[in-house]
Amino acid sequence: MRRLVLEVLVLLVINAPGFIPGIDFSDHLSYWEHGYPAVMVTDTAFYRNPRYHTVDDTPDTLDYERMALVVDGLVAAVRALTAG
Repeated sequence: MRRLVLEVLVLLVINAPGFIPGIDFSDHLSYWEHGYPAVMVTDTAFYRNPRYHTVDDTPDTLDYERMALVVDGLVAAVRALTAG
């Protein structure tokens, strides 16, 4: 499974510093503020999608095939991290 995901999905990983605008625009911030580790998985929201959090942000404008690739990649990553 891991090999397939690596061939299909290019995964960009950054450990983003807090001063980047928008890094705290998601639910993970609440966990961080209380000392819990949390992960934010994002397509960079409004930086890529001009419809984000507007009345035009509707299900018919989303790319479900691409979302499925992200979910498959996350499942593979979690499995790999918890295998040992």
